[in-house]
Amino acid sequence: MAKAANVFVFFNCDGDKNESSMNIFYNNTIYKDTKTSRKVLLKKVMEELEAKRVQISEENLKQVETLITEGNPTEASNFIQFGAIKSFECF
Repeated sequence: MAKAANVFVFFNCDGDKNESSMNIFYNNTIYKDTKTSRKVLLKKVMEELEAKRVQISEENLKQVETLITEGNPTEASNFIQFGAIKSFECF
């Protein structure tokens, strides 16, 4: 059987990150766990920040970038208000 790989999805959500506020029909881009896809995920988060649909404090921007590009992208959610990154296994 094929080994499962992680994929990531960015969601816009409410301030409490309730899963009921995360709409897969609105946020449906899936990002593979590769350097290239992680850069595209970071670009998406920065676009959402620029459009003021999410909030990230200035002092946490570098941390968010590092977690998305080199660490565990889901941990970047701790620094993003009105947005979350979820991880899913994909076969």
